[in-house]
Amino acid sequence: MGNTRDQVGKAGLVIAGGVFRTALYICVAVLIFWGGKTAYQFGYNVFDQQAISPGAGQEVTVVIQEGSSVYDIGRILESKGLIEDAKVFYVQEKLSNYRGKLNAGTYLLSTAYTPTRIMGILAGDEEQEGVSSQ
Repeated sequence: MGNTRDQVGKAGLVIAGGVFRTALYICVAVLIFWGGKTAYQFGYNVFDQQAISPGAGQEVTVVIQEGSSVYDIGRILESKGLIEDAKVFYVQEKLSNYRGKLNAGTYLLSTAYTPTRIMGILAGDEEQEGVSSQ
């Protein structure tokens, strides 16, 4: 009788171990899928230069304080509705020709501007229009 009980206990452990292993594999697969999807979407947003509102847009005054980091500038622009994500703006600036060139000041920007155009204005690029810098 003890032998039967041991066999049933071992069978239960094997089944429970198999179920646990399968659940673990499913969780790992879901995490890999979610991580890949998130990374793809972030990368897509970095290289997708879309204005918030194409067309005429809405003009917004933005004040950039002296000593603001690129991420701080991104948070300001995000709070004003000029960009969608400050982290994406940070990476876009690091990959752009305007890396390290954004200046403090007061600017008149539009929701119709792409992130690259906004960076150009903040960097004082002569080709960009709509600059009202102090």
